[in-house]
Amino acid sequence: MRILRGILAVSGHLAGRRAPANNVHLALFSRALQILAQQEPVRLQKLSAPDSGIVEMRLERPEARNAIGREMLQGLRSAIEKVKADATANVVLLASSVPKVFCAGADLKERRLMSPCEVREFVNSLRSTFLSFEALSIPTIAIVEGAAFGGGLELALSCDLRICGENATFSLPETGLAIIPGYVFKMALYFCKAGGTQRLPRIVGKSRAKELIFTGRRFDAVEAVTMGKKNHYDMYVLIAGVVNYCVPAGEAYKRALELAQEINQKGPLAIRMAKKAINQGMEVDLSAGLAVEEECYEQVLHTQDRLEGLAAFAEKRKPVYTGK
Repeated sequence: MRILRGILAVSGHLAGRRAPANNVHLALFSRALQILAQQEPVRLQKLSAPDSGIVEMRLERPEARNAIGREMLQGLRSAIEKVKADATANVVLLASSVPKVFCAGADLKERRLMSPCEVREFVNSLRSTFLSFEALSIPTIAIVEGAAFGGGLELALSCDLRICGENATFSLPETGLAIIPGYVFKMALYFCKAGGTQRLPRIVGKSRAKELIFTGRRFDAVEAVTMGKKNHYDMYVLIAGVVNYCVPAGEAYKRALELAQEINQKGPLAIRMAKKAINQGMEVDLSAGLAVEEECYEQVLHTQDRLEGLAAFAEKRKPVYTGK
C-alpha cells in the first residue's frame, strides 16, 4: 500500500492535481498498477496450530488455467527451496486456487515464442524442478479438483499421494500433437520433459500406461482410482491407481488434509526415512532394497523421537515428537 501511495503521489492523484498528460507517464503509471495487482503464480502458506508442520503450496494463475510457463516454474522452484530449508515442515499439500482446474499443462502460447536456446534452458529447468519436488524428503499430497492435463498430470504424479474430486479429469494428450508425454514439440522446438512416460507406467503398469499415452484419451476420477497394475508377487492383488482416493467434488482438500494430519502426528524423522527407503528401494532389487531399509533404520535408531515413542506407548499417552 505504501508503494501504491507513492505512485499516486508522483502521478499527481494523491495531491488532487491533474495527472500528467504525457502518455509515457500514463503508461508507466498503468503498468505499475498492473504489477501491484498481479498475484504470485505459486503461493506457499504454513498452517497454524494444531496443524503446524503442514504446508500448502497453491497454484494461482487463473488467466492461463495454471499452465506452466516461466513465472509458474520459477514460483514452483522457489516454493520447493523454501520447503527444503524449513526444518519444521512435515507434509506438503499441493493444490490449485483456480476453480475447475488443477493444471492445464505446459503454456504452449508462451513456449512457441522462445528461441531454441531458451527452450533448452526451460526444458532442463522443468525437469530439475519436477525431480526436486519428487525428491523432497517429506510426504507430498496432490489435491486435484478439475482438469490435470499433460504437464499438470505429470506434476501430480511427482507427488507421493494424490486425492481427487469426482469431477477431476486426467489426460496425457501429447500424441495428438505428434509428440510424447515428457516432450512437447511445437514450431520445431522442444518443450518440456517431465517424466510422463516413466512415472505413469511405474504407477499403473506398462500396458495401461501405453493405452493412455497412445490414445491420449481423457479418463475420469473413478477410473483414476481403480486402474492399477498387478503385484509382481501376487498376480491377483491390485495396487494403487493414478490417485489414492476419489471423493465427492469439492471435498478433495478435506480428505487430503485429514491424511496430512495423520502423517503430521507421526515421528517426522521416521516419515522421512520411510520415504527414502521406499523411493530408493523401488529402484533396485530386493536384496539391495533391504540394505537401503537397514541404512534408513539406523538413522532413526538413536533418536530422541524413538525414545519418546516408546515412553508414550508405555505411559499410554500421545507422543510429542520434536524431530530430534
